Amino acid sequence: MSDPAQFPGASSCDTFESVLNSRYSCRAFRPEPLERALIERILSLAQRTPSWCNAQPWQVAITSGAGTERLREGFLEGAGGARRSDLPFPETYVGVYKERRRACGLQLYESVGVGGDRQASAKQSLENYRLFGAPHLAVVTT
Repeated sequence: MSDPAQFPGASSCDTFESVLNSRYSCRAFRPEPLERALIERILSLAQRTPSWCNAQPWQVAITSGAGTERLREGFLEGAGGARRSDLPFPETYVGVYKERRRACGLQLYESVGVGGDRQASAKQSLENYRLFGAPHLAVVTT
C-alpha cells in the first residue's frame, strides 16, 4: 500500500480527519460564558461556510444570560407536547438502523450514569430542553 502522505492534498485530509476525530456530542457545558471576542471569531469563520452562489442564506442570533434562560424555560414548557421538526422523524427504525440507534442511546445514557433506569433516562432526556446547561445559544434561521 502506498504512503498517503505522498498524494497531493494529503495534509488537508489529515487536517480534516483531525477535525472529525475531535468531534463529540456534548451532554454538559461549563457555566462560564464565552468571551464575546471568541463568539465573534467563531461567527467570522462560519461566514466561510459554502452556500449556493455564496448567498449565505442564514441569520444567526446568539443568546446569553437572561435570554438563554427564557428560551430554556420556553423549551421546558413545551417538552411534553408533540415533537415538531423541520424534517419529519422516521416512523420506525428497522434492522441495522434500529440496532445502531439502540446502541447509541444505551451508550449515551450509560455515559451520564443513568444506564437502564427508565425514570432517570426520562429525566436526562429533559436536558435537551435545558440546553445541557449551555450559557449561550445560537439560533440559526434561513
